[in-house]
Amino acid sequence: MKLIIGIVFVNVCVFGGYAAMGAHLAVLWQPWEYVIILGAAVGAFIIANPGSVLRNMGGILGTMFKGSKYNKDSFLELLGLQYTLFKLAKAKGSLALEAHVEDPENSDIFNQFPTFAKDHHAVEFMCDYLRLITLGTENAFEMEALMDEELDTHHQEQELSVSAMQALADGTPALGIVAAVLGVIKTMGSIDAPPEVLGHMIGGALVGTFFGIFVSYGFFGPMASSLKAAYEAESKYFLSMRAGLLAHMNGYAPAISIEFARKAVMSNDRPTFAEVEESTDSLTIPTS
Repeated sequence: MKLIIGIVFVNVCVFGGYAAMGAHLAVLWQPWEYVIILGAAVGAFIIANPGSVLRNMGGILGTMFKGSKYNKDSFLELLGLQYTLFKLAKAKGSLALEAHVEDPENSDIFNQFPTFAKDHHAVEFMCDYLRLITLGTENAFEMEALMDEELDTHHQEQELSVSAMQALADGTPALGIVAAVLGVIKTMGSIDAPPEVLGHMIGGALVGTFFGIFVSYGFFGPMASSLKAAYEAESKYFLSMRAGLLAHMNGYAPAISIEFARKAVMSNDRPTFAEVEESTDSLTIPTS
């Protein structure tokens, strides 16, 4: 929704302001200029990026339009889940987590937290490391190194998508110049035409420069920034899980472990200590 509002605002201000000056919007309708710029941009995008980025373009666009799905409520739920898991492990031992880890879809614990349960990557991350704990992994430093390696790899994969969008933004102004030059070349072939015809043709050529800069700074650049912000919010979500799991491995009580996790959250999304305490007091802790 935020992205759509921004797109509408950009278009209204640019084209509305142009029309308000008394100019004619019809002059800006130069479809072949747009084909040259956007077609070349798409082609360059395909050349520059690996298949993994191209195959995931639907998900990338979805992330840009929807924005980050992580907010205070989702972090409260994450902290509640960790508290429940750690509480059970403290009371019954780490092996009590095995049934929940191996079948999270039918787990009484995971089903208490539907937002988390729908996040496949988050469920997989949590279950993988809880499984290692149930299998007897006790060295928190080795676990931390393994988590960092996985998170770094995931960050690098996301950075490919951000870099792809930013490269698109960086390249379209130059492609706009290409379209404008081609328009000027076409105009030079009609140099003996009347001034009003030449003026129209030169104006059409300059639309290419306008359009390249317009889509770069009005759309593609902000989209790359929006995508980066969404990925950074996801990164903090996983870092919060990491902090809680490592604190649990180091032997802290569940309430303290989730305080470690809470502190890893950005301040604008971080629940207060009192909010976390109130949330965890109402949770049902399974006995097995």
